[in-house]
Amino acid sequence: MKEIGGYIELDTCRHAMLHEDSILLNCGRNALAYLLEAKGIKKLYLPYFLCDSVANVCKKYGVEVAFYHIGENWLPKDLVIDGDAWLYIVNFYGQITREDLARLAEVHNNVIIDNAQAYFDAPLANVDTLYTCRKFFGVSDGAILYTNSKLERSLEIDESFNRIHYVLGRYERTASEFYEEAARNNDIFDNEPIKEMSRLTKNLLRSIDYEYVKQVRTNNFAYLHEKLREVNKLNIRLIEGAFMYPLLIDDGMKIRKQLQQMKIYIPTLWPNVLEECKPDTLEYKFAAEILPIPVDQRYGFKDMEHLVNVINIFN
Repeated sequence: MKEIGGYIELDTCRHAMLHEDSILLNCGRNALAYLLEAKGIKKLYLPYFLCDSVANVCKKYGVEVAFYHIGENWLPKDLVIDGDAWLYIVNFYGQITREDLARLAEVHNNVIIDNAQAYFDAPLANVDTLYTCRKFFGVSDGAILYTNSKLERSLEIDESFNRIHYVLGRYERTASEFYEEAARNNDIFDNEPIKEMSRLTKNLLRSIDYEYVKQVRTNNFAYLHEKLREVNKLNIRLIEGAFMYPLLIDDGMKIRKQLQQMKIYIPTLWPNVLEECKPDTLEYKFAAEILPIPVDQRYGFKDMEHLVNVINIFN
């Protein structure tokens, strides 16, 4: 029986959600797990330059993994795919063009595109594509999946109320107070089964002004590129709704630590690469020296100007 009366909970948001017509799941790892199960994938080619959580999902589902290198243009390098194997393409920082993704999908029939760093890029027709919500918005979980394949079993609906605390905490306090809690939340999904996206996360995603977020990210990225392109060793193209601004400079690891002392938190996105790849590889260089500069909707031009001034101190 439905409860009536009592205290009022979070209001229901009724705006349109970006990617509303997709399969809504609880996390990016399980968006991949969904595909592995639904398509019966037996072997998957992954880039060396990638979080180890993806390989761990494959291991969990008994999928054989092979690795390939990328070039400075972020695209697969010297790629040879076995028979019925699948190719996992990561749209790093949203820098791979739609044309290149379409070409890869045409050349290699079995392709999965990881748009975790390109939330505002529309999926290619009939190409399996996944997105991760918490890399772009203040939610504790959530993933988007586009696929023509469906699981033949029903999924439990996830619940997020017991892991949203660190997101709410940072809204009113500092990030450092909730960093460990945020890290623990990330680890939770190693063992979470495939579930539907929670009602809470859906509701929060329906409260977002997506055009505003997209424009702020676009403007901040363009500002950083204008000011830093001369020192950036990457060939960056301007994009809309950017994830972060990838700045490749000498002594990136050292500068990252110095910025942290100034309360500017620049992540090492995939520290596992530093352990798994040799120091003379491009993947190691990218993991160690690229500074992913935040450009998200919390910040404006004054914040970008401050970041530029601080970074220029080290150049």
